[in-house]
Amino acid sequence: MKNFVFISPNFPTNYWHFCRELKANGLRVLGIGDQPYDDLSQELKASLHEYYKVGSLENYEEVYRAVAFFIFRYGRIDFLESNNEYWLELDAHLRTDFHIMSGWQAEDLPLIKYKSHMKEGYGRAGIPFARFHLVDSLEGCLDFAREVGYPVIIKPDNGVGASDTHKIKNEEELRFFMDHRWNTSYIMEEFIDGEIQSYDAIINSHGEPLFETGNDTPRSIMDTVNEKDNTVFYMQKDLPEDLRAAGRACVRAFGVRSRFVHFEFFRLLRDQPVGGRGQVAALEVNMRPCGGASPEMMNYANSTDVYKIYADMIAYDSTLKGCGQHQYCGFVGRRDQRIFAISHDDLARQYASAMRIRLRLPDVLAEGMGNEVFIAVFPEKEDMDRFFYDAVRES
Repeated sequence: MKNFVFISPNFPTNYWHFCRELKANGLRVLGIGDQPYDDLSQELKASLHEYYKVGSLENYEEVYRAVAFFIFRYGRIDFLESNNEYWLELDAHLRTDFHIMSGWQAEDLPLIKYKSHMKEGYGRAGIPFARFHLVDSLEGCLDFAREVGYPVIIKPDNGVGASDTHKIKNEEELRFFMDHRWNTSYIMEEFIDGEIQSYDAIINSHGEPLFETGNDTPRSIMDTVNEKDNTVFYMQKDLPEDLRAAGRACVRAFGVRSRFVHFEFFRLLRDQPVGGRGQVAALEVNMRPCGGASPEMMNYANSTDVYKIYADMIAYDSTLKGCGQHQYCGFVGRRDQRIFAISHDDLARQYASAMRIRLRLPDVLAEGMGNEVFIAVFPEKEDMDRFFYDAVRES
């Protein structure tokens, strides 16, 4: 029996589905987390062979001892994953220390975690990317901004999501940022005017996709977070072929094996130095599933089960799980501070036949995604656009 150690299987809360499908495929699923066992959901408890509680997942020695305990009890660990951006570095260091060769090692981290190093992979893939400058002195940053023009984007070189991301519109704002920045490594990039589209896929050990889809974010998550705006994005009904080609090229260039990936690209809205209007340019690679309820949205948009496909990839390196009817699946995250023309309850009633999920997000996720979430499916884009309009219209 293969052993799969799942780091933080309780958060995000929907990740118990991965554990259930892995167990159903005959794997011994061993969980390590910081939540008391009695507080785990019944579904997660039923999906785990054993659970080891640590005081903090930030304490490497504690988590190390947990993995060592599982090896003592059950033998060699075949897979160790969190499928969570925040713990990718923890995952890699544990794999390296315990010689678990089925995933990224500590030496691989710069390429997959640092935005400046990702440019190397894009170069190998032949995907155009924004000009960039690692933030150093004020003069160096001013020179770069004069070269590419304002606005420029500044964000942590190794960051999660859109936190601490800044759109700098002029020299005054740049000087202010340089005087008040955190003690961290930042990357500065030329501004790309484009919609964010993604390539989401489950890749087997040979670098072959077992499942492919993608989402479209008409408004950037960076702007959503910084301006406390509502969140709107959707899973595409059909993945555009140029996006599929770009995603597959990045899979090859980054050497992806046995992973669920979320690669982000720009669809350019006008001609600019990085490319012509309508072309695809690189944003960043994420070596994990798209966050939040995105796996459920992939299921709704493709009439499938990505948790099952992932577990098949781990257990068999292939899958017989296919896709059925394709639809658009739209996400709206409403902010509490907004006053809407249609109430939450009325919106849910108006789109009851299309609605698949309505939920309240915990505060830790609400900053990036909104407080009150609605997810609905539509056969045509015009129907989804009408839903978006009704959902974000304010009184």
